[in-house]
Amino acid sequence: MLKVKPHPDYPPEEGRYIRGNDASPVALAIILNCEADKIPLELTNLVRVGAESGAALSGTVQTENIGFEKIICNIVANPNIRYLILGGPESAGHLTGEALKALMQNGIDSKKRIIGVKAPHPYLFNIPVEFVERFRKQIALIDLQFEGDPEVIRKAVWSCYQEKPVKFRGYNLYDIGAYPEEPLSGKITWHVTMPWAEPEDEKEKIALKRAKELLNKLKAKNKPKGL
Repeated sequence: MLKVKPHPDYPPEEGRYIRGNDASPVALAIILNCEADKIPLELTNLVRVGAESGAALSGTVQTENIGFEKIICNIVANPNIRYLILGGPESAGHLTGEALKALMQNGIDSKKRIIGVKAPHPYLFNIPVEFVERFRKQIALIDLQFEGDPEVIRKAVWSCYQEKPVKFRGYNLYDIGAYPEEPLSGKITWHVTMPWAEPEDEKEKIALKRAKELLNKLKAKNKPKGL
């Protein structure tokens, strides 16, 4: 099967993940439902198992906006990745798993809101629509949410590597080769999670820009001088 080189900037976004084999057809995302400094050992172990089993990227995701945007930027920069395994618990505050499944099934609307989800802030406001659509075309989601057995994660990653289709949890998995388009590279522009608070016209944008410039001047003026 065809394999290609990822974009030179791959992976463009930093995060809580392990980078593995760039030619791997699969990435793993484990949902967090806790603070980053309180990650339980069983979730950390699932991430480690994903990396050891051959995932291109194996890490955690917590939010249904910036967290997804980071995943999208990193995956579309590597056309070899054709599957995303979703594991871990649900996040009660973000409904991360529900939101990711809705994104894959329904996409986003004209306001960049994930369609058909009850998550509080399901907006992908910081990346181009083209990235979202490419992600949905390039990736097939393997839903293993609420699955805590490391061996199941290991078997899922292994299945994605096979030359011929194998049955796994209702999926027919094998390495179908790289997505037949060039890798995309881009980073998150802002870190906007509430787009309704963003300026809607040019006058508001100018006013916001001037307000930020004034704020920066005040910060510089009030900054303590060194001895």
